[in-house]
Amino acid sequence: MENLMLRQQEVLPTEEVIEKFLGESFSVYKLLIDTIIDEPYTLSPEWNFYRDGNAWLCKVQHKKKTVFWLSVWEGYFKVTFYFTEKTSSGIADLDIDERIKYDFINCKPNGKFLPLTLVMKNKEQLADLLKITEYKKGLK
Repeated sequence: MENLMLRQQEVLPTEEVIEKFLGESFSVYKLLIDTIIDEPYTLSPEWNFYRDGNAWLCKVQHKKKTVFWLSVWEGYFKVTFYFTEKTSSGIADLDIDERIKYDFINCKPNGKFLPLTLVMKNKEQLADLLKITEYKKGLK
């Protein structure tokens, strides 16, 4: 059963708290954060508590543009990108795992947006995540 963590508003998502929930996946999370805040990505992760989902989520931005959302689950984390129909076509051209492309083509729209969600458990997955991040960051 999937369990979304960080559901108590009064418990801030510090590294210690996140590590407790992620376990072995914490090193993947830490490497991701350390990578995206630096060149060439220069992204800004910001944790906020969202009452509609009753959980802490990390919004990762470049300037004012949201690049992706990160949520902490028991033993792993999820990263979700949102694309419009117009911007989604470039995903097929990326050099990423074919399963990601397949899942994205078959995803259910969320309003007018198409979600691309990655379940992150190991460092090998970071290469695909970073390619999608570059693509999303480069969109107008």
